[in-house]
Amino acid sequence: MKVLVVGSGGREHALAWKLAQSPTVEELHAAPGNPGIARLGQCHPIRAEDGESLLALARTLAAGLVVIGPEDPLVAGVADELRRGGVSVFGPSAEAARIEGSKAFAKDVMRAAGVPTAETLSVARIPCVVKADGLSAGKGVFVCRTEDELGAALRAVSTLGEQFVIEELLEGDELSLFALVDGGNILPLPESRDYSRVGDGDTGPNTGGMGSYSPVPELTEGQVAEVVDSVHRPVVEELASRGTPFIGCLYAGLMLTADGPRVLEFNCRFGDPETQAIMPRIEGDLAQALLAAAQGDLSEVELNVAETASVTVALAAAGYPAERDVGTPIEGIEDAEAEGALVFHAGTAVREGRLVTSGGRILNVTGLGNTLEEARARAYEACERVSFEGARYRRDIAAKAVNVAG
Repeated sequence: MKVLVVGSGGREHALAWKLAQSPTVEELHAAPGNPGIARLGQCHPIRAEDGESLLALARTLAAGLVVIGPEDPLVAGVADELRRGGVSVFGPSAEAARIEGSKAFAKDVMRAAGVPTAETLSVARIPCVVKADGLSAGKGVFVCRTEDELGAALRAVSTLGEQFVIEELLEGDELSLFALVDGGNILPLPESRDYSRVGDGDTGPNTGGMGSYSPVPELTEGQVAEVVDSVHRPVVEELASRGTPFIGCLYAGLMLTADGPRVLEFNCRFGDPETQAIMPRIEGDLAQALLAAAQGDLSEVELNVAETASVTVALAAAGYPAERDVGTPIEGIEDAEAEGALVFHAGTAVREGRLVTSGGRILNVTGLGNTLEEARARAYEACERVSFEGARYRRDIAAKAVNVAG
């Protein structure tokens, strides 16, 4: 089977890395891909939002499966265009993708499904969370504990030109839980936790994600199953009842409060950088699992989870999230990989035969180990071997989890 991965970030590199290990994948392609993915297969210069060109490419390749990574093309309906063209696609329709594309729609679905979530506030008052209604690459959420923060948040969402939602501020530890969905059946993936703030100690503005780890030591397998039954299943059933069945990866961002799990948001795709921590823990043929979901029958699919732990650290540009970095030479990736780390490309390019920066989050460095402590140590050892001018990264990824696990 030939597989086409749509997207160009670290998430897509991690997916491509795992898909390339499948014995059923004879050729791996990506559009547009990145230099890391180019080491695994062939990249094609087609934008992820260009459904017409992607359909032509899929037909030319005779692709057996297209896996759409980012949210923008899903919300824009690229999966619909490919399906109408007779292509098997892992990724939801535009209508189902509204679970991420519109916070207001997601709230309506959750209310109808009886899913526990943060309460919507009719007026802005501290403490609260202000969320842009539409897509904002992880940067449209503002936690407001002071009047100054609230004022800045309201100005920011106005600048984004979006409608917005105001919610109660929930306290607790966050959790990311992905599940493969075929429209009805649900196959959970390993749980993870990500870090959305740019600075150590969860300080500074929200970003697309500065790191992640898996497993989450305070959760048992039974508790994960309970979350799937109380959160994912009712939403999948509600979307199906509306005539918009969800096919793809349903991602629940949760807060583990004193009153139990509460949904912060739903996303319609794999998370980034959680995917970079989860993929190394999955055992089995991911390509066949995604194909089964795309074709509407996950009922016979199993994916085992390795006992290993995984920690991912994002290496970002100096001015991220406000600024990108383009054209700065990158060194040391081979040294990090030689030490056993996985280095996923997120914002890189090749210029005159040299690997350079091309984005905000540049690389994702993943360390593996028998314990979170071991995985964390290996990730940070690898980070020290990779360098580009102005590189920044958080130093506290998984630090609290190591203490919990210990």
